[in-house]
Amino acid sequence: MKPLNYAILKYFTTVKEACAEDVIEALKDEYGNFKALKKDAVVAALMTAEANGLLEETRFEMDQTGQLRIYYHAHEEGAATINKYIKD
Repeated sequence: MKPLNYAILKYFTTVKEACAEDVIEALKDEYGNFKALKKDAVVAALMTAEANGLLEETRFEMDQTGQLRIYYHAHEEGAATINKYIKD
């Protein structure tokens, strides 16, 4: 099992775009018991990945409850870097 932050980054190499809620849903079967698989921690991981040039913000929207959802994707160079350092 990969560290959670690695799994989050690898997830972005398999989807067109995703938000924190999408990441949590996708990883909950394997990482559901991890304390860091909560929205605030996942948002922080995504923002860190963006700041480090691995992910890019693609869009944002308000959900039904008025919460902001920010969507990211791994651009070509970011995905290549992720795949170079984090093996399956």
